[in-house]
Amino acid sequence: MSQVQLEHIDKVFGGQQVLDDVEIDINNGEFVVFVGPSGCGKTTLMRTIAGLEQPSAGRVTINDRDVTRQHPAERGVAMVFQSYALYPHMTVAQNIGFGLRLSNKSKAEIDQAVQEVAGILQIESLLARKPAALSGGQRQRVAIGRAIVRDPDVFLFDEPLSNLDASLRVQMRVELIKLHRRLEATMVYVTHDQTEAMTMADRIVVLNNGQVEQIGTPLTLYRHPRNYFVASFIGSPKMNFLSVDCEHVDDAGVTVRLADDTQLTVPVDDNDVQAGSELTLGVRPEHLGINEGVNGPADAYISAQVTVVEHLGSESLVHAHLANGMELALKTSGHDTIEADDNLHIAIRTPLCHLFNGNGEALKPLEKQAEPAEA
Repeated sequence: MSQVQLEHIDKVFGGQQVLDDVEIDINNGEFVVFVGPSGCGKTTLMRTIAGLEQPSAGRVTINDRDVTRQHPAERGVAMVFQSYALYPHMTVAQNIGFGLRLSNKSKAEIDQAVQEVAGILQIESLLARKPAALSGGQRQRVAIGRAIVRDPDVFLFDEPLSNLDASLRVQMRVELIKLHRRLEATMVYVTHDQTEAMTMADRIVVLNNGQVEQIGTPLTLYRHPRNYFVASFIGSPKMNFLSVDCEHVDDAGVTVRLADDTQLTVPVDDNDVQAGSELTLGVRPEHLGINEGVNGPADAYISAQVTVVEHLGSESLVHAHLANGMELALKTSGHDTIEADDNLHIAIRTPLCHLFNGNGEALKPLEKQAEPAEA
């Protein structure tokens, strides 16, 4: 049974379609992340769940209750915002317990609940401080504690880590994963950072221009993107894309020709693809090798010249261009001695490649290549 259901949600602002027929089922105890570029509608969708926005059409249900027109306070949700929104004149304990005071809980009940939440978030020593005396990470813990203490049916997080520095974001990301496992709560999280989405989510909802592009586990979206947009958005660094021409289609897959006349047979199938069709070949930087293939023998080689090398310690990100000027990137070991202007023979394994048709739709892997589908 789904705990949160969004049924045919539309939202129009001033004649502009912000959400377009969005349908999502979120299961009990699931950590679901809405991800997409700025302006894709992810925050509006979360605010629609919270009741801070009313849909122009469609229905929102929580625990089989139609809450579409209910007040936010009646929905059983708690929201953590990008800004901490703490009361500066109150202590940490008072901030966490504020909602319980509004619910007319006794002082003993409030104190006990605050102490329990402080223990979960390891902020017991901060309860007497005021927000001005806290770091950014500590303030965010307090904001999360204020949500936990309400014991909601659903937690909503609207880019809660975006105001933190890089190292603290990583730390808080891990803490949120631990918190989810400890509480076994249903959590919906909005971010534009696909790394956060990949590392935290049970399932990811990829949004673009108010529409759902794909829903799936992080590995499903990484391995089997439904279209060009998902392939380009999921993965860091982003997937390489090369324009290719279809040579022919047979039982082995679709054979394409690159600009340097290199031919590849990618194990995919599509009844609409014919010889002469213009396609896009996608391959991730980590799936390209130098002189030898990744996780198996190379099926073909591409000649390229190095333009820039980004040394990242344990690995390097190499940027190169092909003879026709097209750019690509590949990941290599940090021990590789590669420099600008070096000439490389880049190894490709076709089972790790993707093909997209003229509409940006991914061609399906052949049955023998396909992995078990995930919800």
